[in-house]
Amino acid sequence: QVQLVESGGGLVQPGGSLRLSCAASGTSFSAYVMGWYRQAPGKQRELVAAIFSGGTTNYADAVKGRFTISRDNAKNTVYLQMSSLKPEDTAVYYCHTHIIIGTTWQDYWGQGTQVTVSS
Repeated sequence: QVQLVESGGGLVQPGGSLRLSCAASGTSFSAYVMGWYRQAPGKQRELVAAIFSGGTTNYADAVKGRFTISRDNAKNTVYLQMSSLKPEDTAVYYCHTHIIIGTTWQDYWGQGTQVTVSS
């Protein structure tokens, strides 16, 4: 059974840093894209960052230069290092992957971890 489990969220002051982790299990994820999304109250879920199997990364404009996504394939884990955090970064952050099971591509999401940026 494929599972994604996030950790590392919390309360941080503006300008602070946090590192989120997403531990994946149930299959090897090294060949697949892994991503972080976020959803703030009253807003749609949006892509924050993604990392492809070869290491190529993609970031939302709002977080470029402040967030860094990385992966450790040996640990089946993806990370999101967040720096210079702003109140508008407050949201529930979700880990996501898109993998093939048999002949069908499926989306998997973690349960989410709350990040609150406030003084």
